[in-house]
Amino acid sequence: MSKSKILVTGGTGFIGSHTVVELINQGYPVHIIDNLSNSRLHIIDDIEKITGIKPEFTNLDLCNAERVSAFFNQHSDIKSIIHFAALKAVGESVEKPLLYYTNNVTGLINILDVVNQNKIKNFVFSSSCSVYGEPDSLPINENAPLKDAESPYANTKRINEDILRDFSKVSDLKTIALRYFNPIGSHSSAIIGEYPLNAPTNLMPVITQTAIGKRTGMQVFGTDYNTPDGSCIRDYIHVVDLAKAHIVAIERLINAKNKSNFEIFNLGTGKGTSVLEMIHTFEEVTGVRLKYKLKERRPGDVVQVYADTKFANEELGWKSKLGLNEMVSSAWKWEQALSNKYN
Repeated sequence: MSKSKILVTGGTGFIGSHTVVELINQGYPVHIIDNLSNSRLHIIDDIEKITGIKPEFTNLDLCNAERVSAFFNQHSDIKSIIHFAALKAVGESVEKPLLYYTNNVTGLINILDVVNQNKIKNFVFSSSCSVYGEPDSLPINENAPLKDAESPYANTKRINEDILRDFSKVSDLKTIALRYFNPIGSHSSAIIGEYPLNAPTNLMPVITQTAIGKRTGMQVFGTDYNTPDGSCIRDYIHVVDLAKAHIVAIERLINAKNKSNFEIFNLGTGKGTSVLEMIHTFEEVTGVRLKYKLKERRPGDVVQVYADTKFANEELGWKSKLGLNEMVSSAWKWEQALSNKYN
């Protein structure tokens, strides 16, 4: 029996494109929505190079309610959605809060406005560990109290979770919110990877761009935190492991294995790595020395956060498999492939 089509919003982005590859590899027809505000159209062709199948694509801004409604009226075969589309830079959200609230929250609401009439039943939401704020204890499990958000970006994720939780009580929509930690790395082919249009703010592309010479150096924000080396600690996870978790989650809903209409799972490795540790690991794995400066703390950053993954491991049946060295080496392979391509 053929598998039903899955809509992936933000599917030309970093995590979205890797998830589309895994969906196609599992035999799912995929339709991508993206407004290409921070991604590139040729990612569609790149996905085809990897999988042999070109996903359907619609250039669509989810903040345009009329176009969203028209799209779903034209594509009544879509019954499941994986929702990535959102702005995601912490620092930018602090500077431009209204932009983030308008884009990230309005886009979700416009989708939910049409799911009932189109009989869409299954929804996987790209959430974030940032909803936990500065945690009281580590590792963090799904029952940890949610603190005040450290940034408008984080707050949009928390607000959207609340919207989905409330909506699941009055609709037929089944939702899984995946709170993931810090995705890095790239596909083993080095055909797709982290490739934003704007200057990256995430650590790994800043590291690889510094190593390749696109940047003259990089900055480490905060060296006086209460951590072993004074820099922030995060739970880094390989993007391919993360992508595979989305397939597990959507299939849990499609096959009616969910225990409630709104479920939450942490996705991480359960291990914290500091910014300075990541820099040193990159240097050891690649043999490339990095130029970096130690700077003052950056607004919006939490000190340290890493996951308790027991619930996802046992209930969702998912576990990360790729280690830090594989994350670093694949990210570096991707950066080198980009450099060769455009030189």
